[in-house]
Amino acid sequence: MIWTTAIAGFTLGAAGSLHCMGMCGPLSMALPVHHFSKTGKLLALFLYQAGRIITYSLIGLLFGLAGRTLYIAGYQQWFSIIMGIIVLLMAALYFIQKKNIRVPLLSKMYMGVQQLIIRILKSSTSISGFLLLGMANGLLPCGMVYIALATSLSFTSVAESTGFMASFGAGTLPAMMLVGYAGLMIKPELRAGFRKMVPFFVSIMGVLLILRGLNLGIPFISPELPQASGDAQNCHP
Repeated sequence: MIWTTAIAGFTLGAAGSLHCMGMCGPLSMALPVHHFSKTGKLLALFLYQAGRIITYSLIGLLFGLAGRTLYIAGYQQWFSIIMGIIVLLMAALYFIQKKNIRVPLLSKMYMGVQQLIIRILKSSTSISGFLLLGMANGLLPCGMVYIALATSLSFTSVAESTGFMASFGAGTLPAMMLVGYAGLMIKPELRAGFRKMVPFFVSIMGVLLILRGLNLGIPFISPELPQASGDAQNCHP
């Protein structure tokens, strides 16, 4: 059901807020909203976060189409298990190396999106421009977003994948609004502590992806996936 998918996405987003506050918090605090009134500041920050959620939803739509292809082909369960194993390996490497894993391609992508954000900041100074700014922010490489997208591939319908990513973004909304509005009140030591907790949540998501792929029939955790409607049927004359 879509509502159970939405709850799962919102829960992951709320848990991932710890990562968002630690990694993206400084970016939110640096937004040029200080010259607005209190109402204008809230509106600008909300539009910024809404733009980010829109981008997550659109990417979820694309991944939902890809997941539907995997589902019809009969590879969805194996894909979920493999992705879960990869996520666990990344978490294990983090625990061993005590630092984030850097991928050159993602670093280049980060620089490209950062330049796009700078261009938007220079070209639009009105409150409405913060929607575009947030949409660009949604393209920034983020480990928690990638985990959410990997999860979205395990759903059997495009609507579920899109709804999951929209709910994931909504789950991060309260914490990111708080950081953007009163970020200076959150001490750097506390944000650093949030970052240290992220690998534990990543590990949990890896386990959940594996359990989902095992198709154990456990509600919410490992629901029994229906057979694809495109499966071949035996016809007897």
